[in-house]
Amino acid sequence: MEYQALFLKINNSLKGFQDSGQVANYIPELAKVDANKFGVHLTTIDHKQAGFGDDNEKFSIQSIAKVLALTLAYTFEDEILFKRVGVEPSGTPFNSLYLLETDQGIPRNPLINAGAIVVCDVLMSHLKNPKADFLKFVQTVSGNSAISYCERIVTSEKSCGYRNMALVNLMKTFGNIKNKIDDVMDFYFNLCSIQMTCNELSKTFLFLANDGFCPVSNKVILSPSKSKRINSVMQSCGFYDEAGEFSFKVGLPGKSGVGGGIVAVHPGKYSIAVWSPKLNKKGNSNKGIAFLERFTTETDTSIF
Repeated sequence: MEYQALFLKINNSLKGFQDSGQVANYIPELAKVDANKFGVHLTTIDHKQAGFGDDNEKFSIQSIAKVLALTLAYTFEDEILFKRVGVEPSGTPFNSLYLLETDQGIPRNPLINAGAIVVCDVLMSHLKNPKADFLKFVQTVSGNSAISYCERIVTSEKSCGYRNMALVNLMKTFGNIKNKIDDVMDFYFNLCSIQMTCNELSKTFLFLANDGFCPVSNKVILSPSKSKRINSVMQSCGFYDEAGEFSFKVGLPGKSGVGGGIVAVHPGKYSIAVWSPKLNKKGNSNKGIAFLERFTTETDTSIF
């Protein structure tokens, strides 16, 4: 497959694409991003690569990092983890408080904000230096020691993180947050601030396309069984209340972030990352989804 030519073909077919989305302007730093940026990068498990556009420009991966936090927490707690956070699609916005009240502080899944906050709390109970240790894990799976947190974005998110603070306080009242709230949220905001390029992101998620074995670091990150389960959570929960639509259109496990990034994996084949900052009303990249829909159609690589 000549992916480079295909990327150009799909991009040309989207020139008339009417993107009515908006950048995530409720986070001051993300509001400054050039809305017209677009990049895509694909890495196969046998080390073939193809990129297009702004695929080597860093952006804030935001909630995409939740998958990596979930992965690390799963290695510590096995199935016990899912007593504190579920694996069901929420059907509500990513920062909704509604279900937390009815479900007595147990988030529906680990990829919505409340679920990721619980995962951060779990990691804090296992890691000696949570922020440094988690970053080292991300650097290992990415094969890139230069990946880091962005203090500007951390500060920006803290300045407007009232709803996330409401989520953690509500869960604390139900006993589902064990550590100090300020420490948990500092870790959470740092996790969301990580910046990567599409190139880096596609490499980072290769282990989920390769039964848990990371071709970049030549290390086993997860067992094949656990890798399958992480992929299944991405498939059903990776796009908030648009997860079913993404499965219907694209047909790959994936995860979005409000920085405009999307990463998706085809188990046994490849990992692909797309970046386009304009978001739809569900908080997912408009053009990113459109591009991936055409990509899996052209390559016949939906998992279904």
